[in-house]
Amino acid sequence: MKILYYDCFSGISGDMNLGVMIDLGVAPDYLLSELKKLKIGEYEVKITQDKRKGITGTRVEIIVDSCISAHHHHGHESHARTFKDIVHIITESDLSEKVKNLSLNIFRRVAEAEGKIHGRNIDDVHFHEVGAIDSIVDIVGAAVCLDYLQPDRIISSSIQLGGGFVKCAHGVLPVPAPATVEILKGIPVKSGAVPFETTTPTGAAILAATVDTFTEDLYFTPQKIGYGIGHRDTDIPNVLRAYLGELQTQTGFCDMDDTEKQPALMLECNIDDMNPEMYGDVMEALLAKGAQDVFFTPIIMKKSRPAVKISVLCDEKDRLAIEEIFWLRTSTFGLRFYPVSKSMLKRDFSVLSTKYGKVSVKNGYYHGRKIKSKAEYEDCKRLAKEKGVGVIEIYDLLQCSGNVSETPVGQEKKEPARKVRGKGSRTI
Repeated sequence: MKILYYDCFSGISGDMNLGVMIDLGVAPDYLLSELKKLKIGEYEVKITQDKRKGITGTRVEIIVDSCISAHHHHGHESHARTFKDIVHIITESDLSEKVKNLSLNIFRRVAEAEGKIHGRNIDDVHFHEVGAIDSIVDIVGAAVCLDYLQPDRIISSSIQLGGGFVKCAHGVLPVPAPATVEILKGIPVKSGAVPFETTTPTGAAILAATVDTFTEDLYFTPQKIGYGIGHRDTDIPNVLRAYLGELQTQTGFCDMDDTEKQPALMLECNIDDMNPEMYGDVMEALLAKGAQDVFFTPIIMKKSRPAVKISVLCDEKDRLAIEEIFWLRTSTFGLRFYPVSKSMLKRDFSVLSTKYGKVSVKNGYYHGRKIKSKAEYEDCKRLAKEKGVGVIEIYDLLQCSGNVSETPVGQEKKEPARKVRGKGSRTI
């Protein structure tokens, strides 16, 4: 499994991210040719080798109008755009759908944060620095680079935010800027390494939208290391370090088979004094906050009291949000959590067209062979309600036709064990 690991000991910005991606092997000519598909006006991308505290890496500068670098001039607004404008620019470009979707996901993180802070509708948020040409290039460039490198999993350390104050279009703001800290809710951070802003809203959004797990532990074999050079020379090396590598077999994350291994957290508590009617609300709230699985187990506690153990499986990045649900929606005064490892079959999704409507089917693969398929219950439930039949009738139709275990049309010649989820369709 190919791993990309961000080591954010000195934070992250959009230009530092582009630098480290190029240092890891993204072809500059490819990146520039993809960026030319954006209709955003005149700009220049300057790529050079630079050094901070003896560490050599790649520095990227976005120069607007051949003389203005927005990375050096906070408050640059000559190219300010709303989120709605940016959606139009990206969707109307000739970029791939994957790059478009990831770019908009990153931008949406910033728009939602800015909208919440300034009390605006997301479509009307003026991005100022983030909406300028340089930051459009930073964010779309990040999506292009990740599509080029094709990591199977993205991991990051905790994020250094810096300290002090920063000037921007809204005035003088504390570090981290309100948008930055809003974007990084639920993500582990550090602060105070230097009296400057080390993580920008753009850098924060790139991590929030792409990273699967935040951890300080390196459970893989680094094969290539890159450095993206920041524009400021601080007391600590102002660089973003990143690793490309493969998971090690001895860690328990990758075995000899081709199943997918991932780290996760299990959060638990025991409750013997809560109204049972509340458990449904708790489960819904936990799932809405990113829980991968929630289950209740009947137990007997002290004084022979019947009780319930609530167990939640989640990623490290979602831990704080999950904990908040426990504190606010249950009667517990304490929690326990511990790391676990998940082993999962490779999977993809196909769509079957039945006489009742379309049903999504999840297919599982082992050693390149499809070994099981399962119709999505919510689709079957929705169709049953719409057509006035029982859910079991939808299931029986799929099972009796034998189509649940067939390879979807359009995928017969493709490698069945691909990680990237694809879609096919078939009528039954």
